[in-house]
Amino acid sequence: MIASPRLAYPLHCARIKIMEDPDQDLIKHREIAFCSLHADPHQAETAMLFFSGLDGIVHLDLSGTHKLNVSYDIRLITLQLLEETLIELGFHLDNSLLSKLKRALYYYTEEVQRENCGYTKSQQHTRDVFINRYNRLQHGCRDSRPDYWRKYL
Repeated sequence: MIASPRLAYPLHCARIKIMEDPDQDLIKHREIAFCSLHADPHQAETAMLFFSGLDGIVHLDLSGTHKLNVSYDIRLITLQLLEETLIELGFHLDNSLLSKLKRALYYYTEEVQRENCGYTKSQQHTRDVFINRYNRLQHGCRDSRPDYWRKYL
């Protein structure tokens, strides 16, 4: 049995542990906390129903009345995208100092991990692709006149 001077256990055991499941590091388990002062006291349940059919979501679970446990694949979706979607839909997240620090740390680590794996931001924001395509299409709502001529009459 070969023992590594830096490791307290044999080297062949370390190789087996690393090679068990390489994709397991890409599945993140996070907790999204909601503000308790919102008009909807069941924000976590509503968000769980919204996320239930989303690609990249592996597991959803409620932990309390204002907390949602989410497991997701960062190759397809990130915590930042999930929380921005919730905010855009009118949900109020917990904005305590500890929550803000956790969020910033999770956003940074997930962004770095995605870049190290070769995923770019353009793969993350597919909505922007459709918006840009719509803006480039020629359709009836384009007016070639300058703004001051459109308001003239």
